[in-house]
Amino acid sequence: MSELIKVIVVIGIRRFSRAGYSVALVARNADSVNKLAQELTAAGGHASPFPAESYSPKDINAAWSAIRSKYPSPRFIISAAVFNAAHGVWKPFLDVTQEDIRSSLDVNIEAAFAFSREAILTFKKNEILEPVGKKGTLIFTGATASIRGNITTSTFAAGKHGLRALSQSLAKEFGKENIHVAHAIIDGVIRSERTLERFPDLEGKPDSALTPESIAEVQLLLRRLSDAYRDY
Repeated sequence: MSELIKVIVVIGIRRFSRAGYSVALVARNADSVNKLAQELTAAGGHASPFPAESYSPKDINAAWSAIRSKYPSPRFIISAAVFNAAHGVWKPFLDVTQEDIRSSLDVNIEAAFAFSREAILTFKKNEILEPVGKKGTLIFTGATASIRGNITTSTFAAGKHGLRALSQSLAKEFGKENIHVAHAIIDGVIRSERTLERFPDLEGKPDSALTPESIAEVQLLLRRLSDAYRDY
């Protein structure tokens, strides 16, 4: 039987690993992604790290090429991908620089386009393996800024609005080919070492922030719902 491979970026990996997915980890921090892959494998899962120097289209394409080489068809089916990467800028509008704008567009928009293209091209090849039903699931992680701008969020909101628009467009275009595209809005601070450094008041308050595990639980549900996905 072919093995399902979950391609995911940045957060929420452990839940998918426990659900039986093999996980291809893509992230810019080589030390972090290598460590996480070792942890998942030691816990009885299967994970392989694919460090990327950046989220540029060139590096994302290279990561996907390496993933497809690691998990070749037809033994493996790369049937799910999650784009969690984001770049946040929180400044009053008149303090926003061209570098801020460029950085936000590079990660929130350009990287998402490159990641989506590789995912969809990969899913389309699954037709031979899965002629009936879904061919793949692509999930984007959004934020409150995906639907509402606010003070200090002009750059971040523009990027997240763009990501949401991309997900809607892909859902319309590729849904008819049984490729499921979803956009999940994460409305809150995500608990991590980085956010605890930025918001020390969260320490000792377990209900004051979202956890990567709870987010991944929703993403896994979206993936499972797509098991019954059909043309519409």
